Amino acid sequence: MCTLQLDAIQGAIDEDFSFVPDDPDANDTFAARSEDVGLSWTLGHVVVHTTASSEESAALALTLARGLAIDGRSRYEVPWERATSAGFARRRIEESRRMRLSMLAAWPEQPHLENFYSPFEDRPAMNAVGRFLSGLAHDTSHLEQMRKIMVQARRRRSAA
Repeated sequence: MCTLQLDAIQGAIDEDFSFVPDDPDANDTFAARSEDVGLSWTLGHVVVHTTASSEESAALALTLARGLAIDGRSRYEVPWERATSAGFARRRIEESRRMRLSMLAAWPEQPHLENFYSPFEDRPAMNAVGRFLSGLAHDTSHLEQMRKIMVQARRRRSAA
């Protein structure tokens, strides 16, 4: 997944990460502030959001694999306003890859796959495998968004 994310931002320059794209579908129902609900996400915003979500899924999957109960969330998201350069974004994705692989490597030889929890009321319970895969699915849901932002950013650069 991280390789796909890096491929999606291939050729990006620093300005592409603070460029605000046209996103008529922007609707962040989980936004902390009401004024951010319809905010078009920058490429930097998408990178820090997807990496944080997958790292959270990996951390919770590790907890489940160890046979422990999950109590609350396990999430830290770099403030998206800091994600303003290509180098930052690439390092963030590589750091996320390292963290996720490390959490997978920490699973016990016999993970507690019978250990389930329900992260969302309207969805079925999941075990460690399901929780880890949900992070990858979330990443996948943002890949096209990253690609669309890059198309717009390249158009903007070529028009300048």
